[in-house]
Amino acid sequence: MKKRKLVQALLPFMMIAIVVLLAGCSDQAMVLDPKGPVGAQQRDLIVLSTVLCTIILVPVLALTAWIVWRYRDKEGNKASYRPNWSHSTTLEVVWWAIPIIIIATLAVVTIKYTHALEPSKPLKSNKPPVTIQVTSLDWKWLFTYPEQGIATVNYLQIPEDTPIKFELTSDAPMNSFWVPQLGGQIYTMSGMAMTLYLQADEIGHYFGTGANFSGAHFADMTFDVNATSQKDFDDFVAKTKKVPAKLTMESYEALAKPGTTGVQYFSSIPDGLFGKIVTKYTNGQSIHSGHGGTESTKETINKSQSTDKNAPMDHSQMDHSQMKMTK
Repeated sequence: MKKRKLVQALLPFMMIAIVVLLAGCSDQAMVLDPKGPVGAQQRDLIVLSTVLCTIILVPVLALTAWIVWRYRDKEGNKASYRPNWSHSTTLEVVWWAIPIIIIATLAVVTIKYTHALEPSKPLKSNKPPVTIQVTSLDWKWLFTYPEQGIATVNYLQIPEDTPIKFELTSDAPMNSFWVPQLGGQIYTMSGMAMTLYLQADEIGHYFGTGANFSGAHFADMTFDVNATSQKDFDDFVAKTKKVPAKLTMESYEALAKPGTTGVQYFSSIPDGLFGKIVTKYTNGQSIHSGHGGTESTKETINKSQSTDKNAPMDHSQMDHSQMKMTK
């Protein structure tokens, strides 16, 4: 009796503790406030899946509570006692048919959204996509803009209402690129080139992070995403081109060493840097595209490598083991 009273007394404090612990997951709620077409579809899938599962979960929990209460061991309980009862066709149909229908519906919905949300599938837009190459390092993110010839570290600026084609790889342990309000996430792996299309429909600041454990400072692998107007994006490019720091192979190798850093800007990037990072770990094997990788990504790598004077011109016969990082 004393233990029961103690549990009852502690119950409110336990509920408060649960609420406080769940408050630490507030960042995850950002996926329910999407600011782009990919994030919106992912939110819809989460909500729809939750509703379908709730159709099963809520009645089961309610019936469990009712059964425990109805057939509790209490003097004077008038619940019917039928020890020889073993079968009911009606109940069998109900508790088999409803889950089967819901699971089939969930399967159809999931398949539909899975195809619609294929990471390398270009987004429909009347604007051409902006290509941004992403490299995960220990413990920082490098963003190179091959079309603009600039690079940033731990900071990403994109034009609003414009598809962004992310080409992703890693020069460190595997990580996962994630901007919760825009969509994702997708893994970055050494020796692999992945493709992810995202878009920001609104001007704003968004949170980006690495969503995979990658060592001592993995929690520091966050980055700011700033979605701006096209004019502000062009001004950002022009301003970055004027900064004195230039990303060379030497400065990249220093940047790639394990360690944390703040936001950095570079007014230029080495030719073919992304391709060299990808093929650095291929050991003579062909480039892997993996899930989300596309032929266009491979073409980008080959095209970037063709600018390297030390790279063979015949890329179809290229032996990646013979490629060297230019210093």
